Amino acid sequence: MTERLRQARRLLSSEGATGVTVRLRTRAAAAIAPQGDTRLRVTREDLLAAAEVASGGWMLPGPAPVRPGEPLTIGWVSVPPAESSGGHATMFRMITALERAGHTCVLYLDDQHGWDIEQHRRNIRAWLPSVRAEVRDVRAGVADGHALVATSWQTAYPVLASRAKGVRFYCVADFEPSFYPAGSDYLLAEATYRFGFYGVTLGAWLAQLLRRDYGMQADHFDFGADLETYQLDRSPGAAERRTGVCYYCRPSTPRRAHELAIAALDLFAGRHPEVDIHLYGEPAGRLPFRATSHGFLKPRELNALYNRCIGGLALSATNASLVPHEMLACGCIPVANDAEHARIVLDNDEVRYAQATPFELAAALSAVVEEHSAERVETAAGSVTGATWDDAGATLERIIRREVMARSAQELAA
Repeated sequence: MTERLRQARRLLSSEGATGVTVRLRTRAAAAIAPQGDTRLRVTREDLLAAAEVASGGWMLPGPAPVRPGEPLTIGWVSVPPAESSGGHATMFRMITALERAGHTCVLYLDDQHGWDIEQHRRNIRAWLPSVRAEVRDVRAGVADGHALVATSWQTAYPVLASRAKGVRFYCVADFEPSFYPAGSDYLLAEATYRFGFYGVTLGAWLAQLLRRDYGMQADHFDFGADLETYQLDRSPGAAERRTGVCYYCRPSTPRRAHELAIAALDLFAGRHPEVDIHLYGEPAGRLPFRATSHGFLKPRELNALYNRCIGGLALSATNASLVPHEMLACGCIPVANDAEHARIVLDNDEVRYAQATPFELAAALSAVVEEHSAERVETAAGSVTGATWDDAGATLERIIRREVMARSAQELAA
């Protein structure tokens, strides 16, 4: 008991009450968690259907009848969206682009948490008023169409299980097996790349990986930037007024390397105590340096923050996030961990890369601040002027139409 009390004092001194509370909650959750839980993130009915496909019981369906130039009906299967989800934001941008091109989209939600479909409809209409797609419950059945798109590994199973007509596509935004430790979820996610769907990935890195490691047919569309929202402030003296650095704080998402980012910012703060540090996103808890935490910001507010900052941290252990392009559009220089996926996807000379250690990331962020100039700000913003989501949507539309028409021609010839 004496040693426990000493431990508690040391932890209170080093981590504060918040840190100790987090430790206690984690221990309590582990203590009451069911042991030997056999539940999976995939329903039993979808696993049974997947087993039938794997055994050769039936082939993946082709499209409903279609004529050249005719608008398509495209089903999208997704887990329910969150308002701040970048992955869902990209999906809805693609749906909007397809709808503007004259196609009909239907969104099938796979909710395994008991929420009513009407609640999801209200959320989507409130968050995304430009999306016209009908919102349905995937468990109520999928109607025939020309294409059916899985949008995450969990949704690949109901897409595989469905008997509805529609060429199967897989919109892959990240390498999802790496979201988990080696184990059941990793293996179930990895298995979906062998389902025979046509992959369409966010950025070229994922398409290369899927073709190379899984023999999957795959194409890609490039990252875009919302250039109507994220714009450089060109008012007189704006570049000279930039004083800070920023960081998108997401401790709940391991692939965004939150702990590494905080350690790097701590070292940076020691080198440049005069530079303001801005955090936005999820609460970070107790910090070892002075910073302003803004919480979740709306896009217009985020645009204003980027225009106040010289640079920012944009880390990812997997596919790059949307953050680097948005920072660049505002003249804010992103510092990214140096990795193959980052260089392939971002493909931008204005990004500052550093090895994924706290001291090298801190050194890179320091260099960005020390080299700041109005010319550098202007060059950064100009580097993404051609990267729009309209272009990404047009690429996706061409891929889907091409594959649907090719499959339709095969079936007519047979």
